[in-house]
Amino acid sequence: MMYHVEISDHALKIFKKMDKQITTLIFAWISKHLENCENPRVHGKGLAADKKDIWRYRIGDYRLLAHIFNDRIVILVIDAGHRRDIYK
Repeated sequence: MMYHVEISDHALKIFKKMDKQITTLIFAWISKHLENCENPRVHGKGLAADKKDIWRYRIGDYRLLAHIFNDRIVILVIDAGHRRDIYK
């Protein structure tokens, strides 16, 4: 079972505002670790409390927040940002 990565419109807007080097780094990480992977949970960590359905992925000082849907075999990237701002 291979997972496919989809990126939300909100996340695309954030990527357009980010520095090009950071965006390139994040997309390279996504294609290497998440696209067509068997188990996307080995690279991330689940959040707690009211955000328990959201997984986070650490990419340097940046965080990628995503939902993992097993019934559709999709990882939906919902947000990305610097670690000091992402959880607000």
